[in-house]
Amino acid sequence: MASRIILNAFDMSCVTHQAPGLWKHPDNQAHRYNSLDYWVDLAKLLERGTFDALFIADVVGVYDVYRHSAATALEDSAQIPVGDPIVQVSAMAHATEHLGFGVTVASTYELPYALARRFSTLDHFTKGRVGWNVVTSYLDSAAKNLGLDKQIGHDDRYGIGDEFLDVTYKLWEGSWEDDAVVIDRERGVYTDPTKVHPIAHDGEYFRVPGVHLSEPSPQRTPVIFQAGASSRGREFAAKHGEAIFINGLKPELTRRITDDIRDRAEQIGRPRDSVKILTLATVVVADTDEEAQAKYDAYRPYVSLDGALALYGGWSGLDLSQYDPDEPLKYVDTDAARSALAIFTQYDSEREWTPRDIAHYVGIGGIGPVIVGSPTTVADELERWIEVGGIDGFNLAYVVTPGTFEDVVELLIPELRRRGRVWDEYPEGTLRSRLNGTDSPVVPEWHPAHAYRGAYVDKPSAADDTAPSLFSASLETQGA
Repeated sequence: MASRIILNAFDMSCVTHQAPGLWKHPDNQAHRYNSLDYWVDLAKLLERGTFDALFIADVVGVYDVYRHSAATALEDSAQIPVGDPIVQVSAMAHATEHLGFGVTVASTYELPYALARRFSTLDHFTKGRVGWNVVTSYLDSAAKNLGLDKQIGHDDRYGIGDEFLDVTYKLWEGSWEDDAVVIDRERGVYTDPTKVHPIAHDGEYFRVPGVHLSEPSPQRTPVIFQAGASSRGREFAAKHGEAIFINGLKPELTRRITDDIRDRAEQIGRPRDSVKILTLATVVVADTDEEAQAKYDAYRPYVSLDGALALYGGWSGLDLSQYDPDEPLKYVDTDAARSALAIFTQYDSEREWTPRDIAHYVGIGGIGPVIVGSPTTVADELERWIEVGGIDGFNLAYVVTPGTFEDVVELLIPELRRRGRVWDEYPEGTLRSRLNGTDSPVVPEWHPAHAYRGAYVDKPSAADDTAPSLFSASLETQGA
């Protein structure tokens, strides 16, 4: 029996996500990103197509590496202006019943105590349909505008991320026991303080002595997505990621990455098939191959090559305006997203990539394949990526929105359903239970968060060292 293909829609609270310049296309409604109606309509469309989730990317800086300026990014709307990725989720959840939501938040610039509450709240409001895409950020402009002199070193950011997650796991999984909330009106007790525990975390980067602010949500810990593809990133992903997002040029090359991630997961005690790996792809589909190719050809004149290089400069940390546009590029270490450079300079031994090549490639679809054709052709290619690349599914980006997603829902999804590759209808459950094909909404035993379930039961609680109630003492005095 063919395995199910996991499908997420890949979007961002901005105008230009993975197709620089296409905002100019008359069919593109991406400029409506700051309208709640856009997001609600998109969520309804994706739920009709039984997508697993809407995966919302984010950055907290501006793409100013290219030409040492933010001007190109602003002119081409290359992920700026950009809104917060979390705010629209509650409205989308209210308008749908099953669609999941993967939200990107950088651990480098947040505080675990506050972020844990935000995700618990979202998990309650979505009834267990939220995931956190844990990233460490890659823009120097973000670091400078968030109080640092420069970007924290690449591997050091993952060290911070490890401890950040450890703190949130303690808060989500251990601080409140399952039956802490009693809602006893007769006794006047809403929460039993003996079953709420401070986590007493005192680490290298964070000190969080107290209790979690939120009661346990349906999943407790949101589904952990992770998008690290460097060596350190894969180590981090293999430990924490329930679903891992990578980029790939060809399925044969991608297989090296997926095998490495699964090997790392096995080495730390995870089942090999517990790692769900997704890759970026963009689909241009029409009734026939010829119509799809014509549609793609009509998109190409709108591409902004400067906008593509602005995006790539942020991803890789390299200003390609300083290079001969036709000279093959070589790999160098940067503190940005190292995989964005390595994928062109190290992984593909059959080709030498020039800055001009990269600009044209990134112009539609970012650092991922663009699959063009009829529903049959596209479905065949997606299946080839699953088989050859060793992946479990895709984050599907758009060329124009919502048109690209409409075409996928109307044309491609019926073909994938015919092949048994996607759901006819959603199964009941949370985002995690559907992802894993189980009934359990909480993290499985192999996940590091699981170690904190019940870990504080015999430890100090919020009831310890509580002084007598002033009102009780007063009443006792009056009675005497």
